[in-house]
Amino acid sequence: MQNVNATNMEKNTPLHWACLNGRIEVIRALISAGASVSALNSHEKTPMDEAVTTGKMHVIDAIGAAVAQAELNGVTVS
Repeated sequence: MQNVNATNMEKNTPLHWACLNGRIEVIRALISAGASVSALNSHEKTPMDEAVTTGKMHVIDAIGAAVAQAELNGVTVS
């Protein structure tokens, strides 16, 4: 299994990249697999911060829905 919270040189996780690129299905899959929604990159931004910065409101909604669904499924979201 891959580490869903792996980071690159700028400390971006796969969830940061999915949020920056508006990849809703990837966001759902990563959160359901336990990706951290509170991880900070080298700019001190969480994945949701990146979505806000780029004006991707649909991504913010998707993060909230994915977190709620993951928690209903018994996945601890951090």
